[in-house]
Amino acid sequence: MGKNKRKFCFIICVNNEQYFDECQMYIQRLKVPDGYTVEILPIRGAKCMAAGYNYGMTLTDAKYKIYMHQDVFIINTNFLNDILTVFKQNWKIGMIGMVGSPSLPSDAIMWHGARVGNLYALDSQNVDFNGYEYCKEDGMTEVEAVDGLMMVTKEDILWREDLFDGWDFYDISQCFEFRKKGFRIVVPEQKKPWCIHEDGVLNLWYYDKYRQIFKEEYLGKNYFY
Repeated sequence: MGKNKRKFCFIICVNNEQYFDECQMYIQRLKVPDGYTVEILPIRGAKCMAAGYNYGMTLTDAKYKIYMHQDVFIINTNFLNDILTVFKQNWKIGMIGMVGSPSLPSDAIMWHGARVGNLYALDSQNVDFNGYEYCKEDGMTEVEAVDGLMMVTKEDILWREDLFDGWDFYDISQCFEFRKKGFRIVVPEQKKPWCIHEDGVLNLWYYDKYRQIFKEEYLGKNYFY
């Protein structure tokens, strides 16, 4: 499928219609750049996040894809223009996130190390980002991984549903797949948060299983040389 370079697609795995309705309401309030179009693509019944996102990728011709959780609400009405501005700064930028890890800790747990970004969230891990900093010259920070609450891409790379057939580590894995192919991942400056993440209580039942799979596949290998 050829890419429509003037189209955005929001790809969202949905299992809660109330969340999705609110998420969609915020998307519909965004300012759309002149000459661009916006598509909202709900994926229902996905067996895992990576599978849902891979399926969504096949259904749209949009160059710019915003993979996001159903409980994320974009409050920056200039969001679409802002992500275009970031991508235009350097052709090697392949992905944008809202929260990220400049250097992923050796245990692969992002919140065990420094993070950059900004966010309104119920999760107490993400409440205080007063100390984050960005490269002063370009208003962004390059990171090794971003949180899967929102991942904005301009390139199509398959999500690793062969390894991550659940709901954890699909995001960090995808970041490593992008970096393996030579693309940069950045978190833009957000003096005020661009979105709200109403995540509530997290289900980490299988988290460690997928953390071990991630470490075995990516850490300790010369992936980027």
